[in-house]
Parts: sequence; structure tokens; C-alpha cells
Amino acid sequence: MGETNTEKAPKTSWFTGLKAEFSKIIWPDKKSLIKQTTAVTVVSIILGLIIALIDAIIKYGVTDILVNL
Repeated sequence: MGETNTEKAPKTSWFTGLKAEFSKIIWPDKKSLIKQTTAVTVVSIILGLIIALIDAIIKYGVTDILVNL
């Protein structure tokens, strides 16, 4: 059978590891951030309106069905 390596990596401070991970992040530039934020906001508003419209149609449809029984 294959042997497994049971040696543990040297422990470093949690904050040191966190700092190392944060240094790997590629932050977006301002233009890209504005463009993406605008896209998310517009899509969220449009989807909210679509859901509200569908909800109103279903609400009035169910009300009509229940009133006419």
C-alpha cells in the first residue's frame, strides 16, 4: 500500500495567513466596479418588477377564482 505523509505543515499565525491570502486578491478597478454595480442594480430592479407583476397577476387570478365559486 502507499504510504501517507503524516507530517504537519508548520503552524503560522492565523492573521499572518489571512494577510497572505488578502495579498493574493486582485481588486477590481473603479471603472469595472461601477459597471458591475450598475448591472447588478439594474437587473435586480427588473427582476423585482417582473416578480411583482407575476405576483399581482396570480393574486388577482386566485381572487377571481375564489369569488366566482
